[in-house]
This record gives sequence, structure tokens and C-alpha cells, in this order.
Amino acid sequence: MSVAQTIKHKTQEFKGRITEGIGRTTRNRRLQREGRTDRVSGSLKRAVDKAKDAFRR
Repeated sequence: MSVAQTIKHKTQEFKGRITEGIGRTTRNRRLQREGRTDRVSGSLKRAVDKAKDAFRR
């Protein structure tokens, strides 16, 4: 797992948290859904990278 990928996935997760929070504040369900999708997607990508790294060693 490269450092660039790790940063990219963490950034996506963070962006999702921000978007989801803005959606909650403004009561915009579309933003909430997009934020949740980004957050979960970033989280899953990080988990897959960790699993790949564990099997390489």
C-alpha cells in the first residue's frame, strides 16, 4: 500500500464526513447520502489495502 493511496483514501473519507455533516445541518438528504457514500467507500478502500498489505508479508 503506497502512501499516496493511503492519503487519497483518508481524504475521501474525510470529505465524506464533511459532506455528510453539511447535509445534516442543511437537512439536505442528497448531500447526506453522497457524504455517507464517500465516507464508506474511503473506509472500505483503506480496509482492502490493509488486507492486501497483510497478505504480502
